[in-house]
Amino acid sequence: MSSSRKILFEVHEGDALEFPADVLALKYAQALYGVDLAVYERLSVRGQEPPALPENNGFALILTQGLIVPDRVLFVGVMPLRQFGYRQIREFGRKVLVSLAGQAPRTRHLALTIHGPGYGLDEIEAFESELAGIVDAITTGDCPTNLTRVSFIESNPGRAERLQEVLNAIIPRGIIDRSGARALDNLGERPKDTLRTAGYTSAGKPRIFVAMPFADSMDDLFHYGIQGAVKAAGFLCERADLASFVGDVMEWVRQRISSATFVIADLSTANPNVYLEVGYAWGCGRPTILLVRDTIELKFDVKGQRCLVYKSIKHLEDILGKELKELAVTS
Repeated sequence: MSSSRKILFEVHEGDALEFPADVLALKYAQALYGVDLAVYERLSVRGQEPPALPENNGFALILTQGLIVPDRVLFVGVMPLRQFGYRQIREFGRKVLVSLAGQAPRTRHLALTIHGPGYGLDEIEAFESELAGIVDAITTGDCPTNLTRVSFIESNPGRAERLQEVLNAIIPRGIIDRSGARALDNLGERPKDTLRTAGYTSAGKPRIFVAMPFADSMDDLFHYGIQGAVKAAGFLCERADLASFVGDVMEWVRQRISSATFVIADLSTANPNVYLEVGYAWGCGRPTILLVRDTIELKFDVKGQRCLVYKSIKHLEDILGKELKELAVTS
């Protein structure tokens, strides 16, 4: 089969505004966040009319005129961020290719950003959902006829590396054929099952909400100490980046806590937001696992409660993994 019938998928660490691609696809969740906001501001130069942004289910394809490196930006209108879950992320991925098939069929290289982890969703489940939506459009032929490359752009080096590993496990060598429903024939049963179900079955999976300070210094602790143990125990792992929200932040936090299977709270540094989330979890009757690096950091409110005291990231992963397995059996 000729190379023109193949599509390469990759995760690229970098700045989406500086990445060379025919089209950069972004969501517009009826408000602007992160990369969406940065692109809009770059395109809204003095003396020019700001680009019109789409309503939910609409889209806008905009020539960038050299204001950013990608030739065009596709804004796909989606529901507000607090309602933009795993199923909606999958639908977004499909809508991107369907929109381009009609409006820019000669698109060869598509770039997208990752949706979900920045506002608290499980990064692997969110990535798999977005990837599955794109593959949906390819397998049904609803994609640009010239498409040969799809790049997921991620500015966080650690996340880019983790998601590249996920991609490698689903699509070996990152290549699929444009052969309709047969495009997935060369994949193993587990990758095919992931692409069939990602996003659709997410709402029924057990979730753990993690309450902890959202700071760069805590990233490794979360991703390798907490997230690894949570995923190994079979749960989705979510936490809230309070800086990513517009409007009532705590409404989203309360909903995720009240519907979680368990809550994990790291009380190190005695962050007041974490204590607030623990109090709400107790009020909802959610089983809560408390973590701390040193018991001297505990406030009087929780000094009588059982805490897992960890010495290192690896130690945390080990003791938390054991705790979750025991809780999963008894719950």
